[in-house]
Amino acid sequence: MSVATETPAIPPALLKLAEELSHRPMFPAQADNGTLHVGSDHLPYAEAGDGSAIKILHIDLNTNLWISKVRLPPGYRVMKHYHTGHVYGVTLQGRWFYAEAPEEVNAPGSYLFEPAGSVHTLCTPADQVGDTVVWFAIQGSNINLGDDGKVVSVMDARLALDMYRGYCQALALDCRRLIVFGE
Repeated sequence: MSVATETPAIPPALLKLAEELSHRPMFPAQADNGTLHVGSDHLPYAEAGDGSAIKILHIDLNTNLWISKVRLPPGYRVMKHYHTGHVYGVTLQGRWFYAEAPEEVNAPGSYLFEPAGSVHTLCTPADQVGDTVVWFAIQGSNINLGDDGKVVSVMDARLALDMYRGYCQALALDCRRLIVFGE
């Protein structure tokens, strides 16, 4: 007894689709949008008054993404918090660590990945000379916690944008080069 092995017929609509797709280039011949550039001196730092400062570089309100450079003085401690999305960080200058894992010190060139929901307290060493500067890409909201572990504030891309623009406007600082999507 032999078993017939027939190749199933491909529906004509799928053959047509395959033909159309086979003529598309593997790479776009031209980009739909030009690149956007922010130079190191194109945007100001927003000073918090406690020695820390933030320079927002890029906001995407559609995905709740905010990219910034953060500057922190020696001996600084950020409020305990977590993020609703992933965070990516590259240390540009100085050192920092999480109080919850002080043996894992980030130094210039270090890359850090924070999975969503990771609770942590960012600290800079008190004995450090000079500021720490870190580039962060934050997806989702920043949930700040009090000493009792309860939520005390929430920062998302919209609030970060409004605060940064408000700061710049109040001090007549130019933030027109800030990259913003979703408005």
